[in-house]
Amino acid sequence: MLKTIIIIGVGLYAVASAVMYYAQRRFIYFPEPSRTLPQAAGLPDVAERILTTPDGEKLIAWYGKAQPGQPTLLYFHGNGGALEYRSVSIRRYLNRGRGIFMLSYRGYSGSTGLPSEVANIADAKLAYDALLNEGVSPRDVILYGESLGTGVAAQVATDKKVSGVILDSPFTSMVDLAEQFYPWLPVSLLLKDRYESLRYIRDVHAPIFVVHGEADDVVPVGMGRRVFAAANEPKEIVTLPGVGHAVHDETTFAIINGWIDKLRAAQATAAE
Repeated sequence: MLKTIIIIGVGLYAVASAVMYYAQRRFIYFPEPSRTLPQAAGLPDVAERILTTPDGEKLIAWYGKAQPGQPTLLYFHGNGGALEYRSVSIRRYLNRGRGIFMLSYRGYSGSTGLPSEVANIADAKLAYDALLNEGVSPRDVILYGESLGTGVAAQVATDKKVSGVILDSPFTSMVDLAEQFYPWLPVSLLLKDRYESLRYIRDVHAPIFVVHGEADDVVPVGMGRRVFAAANEPKEIVTLPGVGHAVHDETTFAIINGWIDKLRAAQATAAE
């Protein structure tokens, strides 16, 4: 009887592991595929851009131009939703004169294809090049990663010249994060999309700002602190008591814009 129970248990575990392996990206990416024009989301001064990837996919991005002398945020969003869900944040930055170029991953917001780490990083670098083709200088580009997007931003920043990097609720790696949600699975062996930010952040040499809610129940604030500790100077971290995951309220907005103002002032002084 005991032997039979063990055999059944092992079999069920093997089946569960196989299901999780083959369906793993369904547990990472939660796209809203419908395409909405920025004007329909209350952003009349934002233009839609369509980027064509080398493998023939079409990516949707929203672009609002910066006011003279202001930086542009190259924004990589989280693992759920759509561009229109970030319309309030876009409006807030535009009202401060910042520009914003927000890419939607494959399968999100009308972009074709399926998301993966390899695709997202390649597409993010394509978005960087597209922003420079719009006439924006690298010294005016600030990468912004939100949740999953922090794993994208960390890798892009190792390869592209930027003015600064903002990491909103960063995680150390997808393996570390998955182990918290699925401790009974050998995720380090199964996971394809690993987003090893803790490794990549050591090769980033632009100024870094980390913001993280201390009540984050998706990505523990301890992960944000570890990413910050591994980062090179200059760097700054702000943790927010009682705040959850990737909360974009007026307080967070003011803190992030305050850091951008300090960054720009320091860079202007250094250039004199």
